[in-house]
Amino acid sequence: MSDYQTEISFIASQDYMNSLSGASVLIAGASGMIGKCIIDIIMKYNETASNPIRIIACSRNEQLARERLAQYWDSEFLDFVQTDVNSSIPECGMADYIIHAAANTHPLQYSTDPIGTIETNIWGTKNLLEYAVSHHTKRFSFLSSVEIYGENRGDIELFNEEYMGYIDCNTLRAGYPESKRAGEALCNAYGQVYGNKTGFSFVIPRLSRIYGPTMLFSDSKAIAQFIKKAVAGENIVLKSEGNQIYSYTFVTDAAAAVLLTLIKGEDGAAYNIADEHSIITLKDAATILAKIAHSQVVYELPNETEKSGYSMVMKSALDSGRLRALGWDARIHMKDGLECCVEILKKKIRQGMLS
Repeated sequence: MSDYQTEISFIASQDYMNSLSGASVLIAGASGMIGKCIIDIIMKYNETASNPIRIIACSRNEQLARERLAQYWDSEFLDFVQTDVNSSIPECGMADYIIHAAANTHPLQYSTDPIGTIETNIWGTKNLLEYAVSHHTKRFSFLSSVEIYGENRGDIELFNEEYMGYIDCNTLRAGYPESKRAGEALCNAYGQVYGNKTGFSFVIPRLSRIYGPTMLFSDSKAIAQFIKKAVAGENIVLKSEGNQIYSYTFVTDAAAAVLLTLIKGEDGAAYNIADEHSIITLKDAATILAKIAHSQVVYELPNETEKSGYSMVMKSALDSGRLRALGWDARIHMKDGLECCVEILKKKIRQGMLS
């Protein structure tokens, strides 16, 4: 079975990490699933680095950040800044690189905070872009989503970076994918205006559905709900027939891809982040976790709040060929990754460390 810390050590030892040596990296969304994993990687790198990487960890919730980043809180290489990216970014010092990982990323947030969902992907992105160009940031990474592709029109097996499917923009649920699309367009606008003036550069990692032991227990995505049920030894609850086909990626593989594209990605390019060995139906993912938990898969109708946040897309699988051409490959596939999640989260519960 895969081990989270082993993967963190492996990524931290990769040659491309040396390109960040001595740099400062501002991470918005530092308390989130991917932000936390990126910080784990950088801090592992710093353990043996002659010229460590400085982290500026930004989050709107200091208490949550203190819990999530407790082991690094007093480190000289980590500075925490409490800020909501939807407001002007306070002075954080020079940031050679900015990773925008702040977003409402699960269905309950889409349905209960639809305005905040849109604002973070547009106003939050604009505020961070303004900080980047005013501080001569070398590279800006906007974490986008598989959601921008919309529905598969039946004309392609795997979405490549040029594909655009259908999104019904006149729905509550559309706020997330449409604002991610707008965030990407905003990055391009800043690249056009400021690229030659300030050397501003950006890259857009488009994430598939990400899972891993750094997930928050407030996460309402289907796979997160399944994992929580498995951790508790309970039946896995499916709130649909479960025939949706999605790409998934383990969080360490996703974090490695974000860092790799930050360092080696082509200016202005989008990169799909997806483990092509982890394209699976929701029902099959639930079945794997039921076996891990020695429980069963049961079916239940969603309530109206839940339903309004759910994606209606039935097939959303990504082609990661462009990313693999940079030298990336997924190391943790679905079954091993889910087993890792359940084991680590159970251990965290026993230790009273889960937030």
